[in-house]
Amino acid sequence: MAETLPNAPATPEGTNLSAHQASQAISEDHLNTTRPKGCNAALVLSDGSVFWGRGAGAEGVALGEVCFNTSLTGYQETLSDPSYAGQIITFTFPHIGNVGTNFEDVESNKPAVRGCVLRADITDPANWRALSHFDAWLKANQLVAIAGVDTRRLTRRIRDGGAPNGVILHLNAAEADDSGIDTEALVTMAANWPSLEGMDLAKEVSCTERYEWQETEWAIAGGYGTQTAPKHHVVAVDFGAKKNILRCLANVGCRVTVVPGNTTAEAILKLNPDGVFLSNGPGDPAATGVYAVPMIQGVIASGKPLFGICLGHQLLALAMGAKTRKMHLGHRGANHPVKDIETGKVEITSQNHGFEVVRETLPKSVIETHTSLFDGSVEGIKIEGKPVYSVQYHPEASPGPADSHYLFDRFVKLMEG
Repeated sequence: MAETLPNAPATPEGTNLSAHQASQAISEDHLNTTRPKGCNAALVLSDGSVFWGRGAGAEGVALGEVCFNTSLTGYQETLSDPSYAGQIITFTFPHIGNVGTNFEDVESNKPAVRGCVLRADITDPANWRALSHFDAWLKANQLVAIAGVDTRRLTRRIRDGGAPNGVILHLNAAEADDSGIDTEALVTMAANWPSLEGMDLAKEVSCTERYEWQETEWAIAGGYGTQTAPKHHVVAVDFGAKKNILRCLANVGCRVTVVPGNTTAEAILKLNPDGVFLSNGPGDPAATGVYAVPMIQGVIASGKPLFGICLGHQLLALAMGAKTRKMHLGHRGANHPVKDIETGKVEITSQNHGFEVVRETLPKSVIETHTSLFDGSVEGIKIEGKPVYSVQYHPEASPGPADSHYLFDRFVKLMEG
């Protein structure tokens, strides 16, 4: 007879679910201190909600802001995106792990994300590029995960109440034999974790020394290429830059010099770039702006072409005198429609941000170029009369659609001009 959990939810036929099914489905809207049989992990939110499940990846504790990502593919790229520093990702797509992992589809050398939440157990890889199991990759990168969570219910909780702080606890084999988990202590731990608002996380994921980047985009015939005949020199300011952004710059003929996020305008201009790029990154743009805004203002004053993405977009707006604020939900996924106000065209974009530019604070010299068709937020700006522009979304699309690759060509044209 199938093993069942105490008070397990009933099927439509009135019979109890198996332990495997029940541990997948069970989730509580209130503090539930009784660990169901078959569950060796829990996700506990700061409001007291407890979601029981099965541990995956590394054993231990992961603490951060719980958000959700709606992408259907690209879980390895998502988890290695430095912009997720300080966060726990809930994947709304239920089947995570089916393409395995490899050494190419990563956006940073060391993931800054805290952990992840999954609906179903991690499946065995079934893809010709897979080199290892997703669970093995999580363990190798010391990422704590939980499977068997009702991610639809959790996503609705985040959608309606905003992104909460949370803790994932994955028990080791010895601990899993014990009967209880101190959920009260986990609630306190989550509640005491500071909000991302006010955090300068860019300094934690930025490079510490200048380096040159030559790798170009991936092709099915031979993998990644090498930039051998650059036409322009771009200085990329690293606030948590994804590798594929740098590849896209190299792909359109740029020699890329990457510098730390706290580099001054004077040091950047001494490198004699044809253009300056402001990368994506995590945390509160107002906190990073303490040192980034003076640099950006100096670059703008020099007349050099400047292009910003994500955090770089927000920092550019701050440098022009606008304000930013934390969003209720943020945008995280690869299916976000954005309208180009100038052309009327709609792009499907990849996005990952929890802060936004406040439209009402944009000065007259700053023109809004793109807007979100989800919630009407500012998705792109340019400075009138200057070769300076930025977008909130990720045109490098890793993962996601390549509708917005033209923005890199636009940057090249400004440098040629």
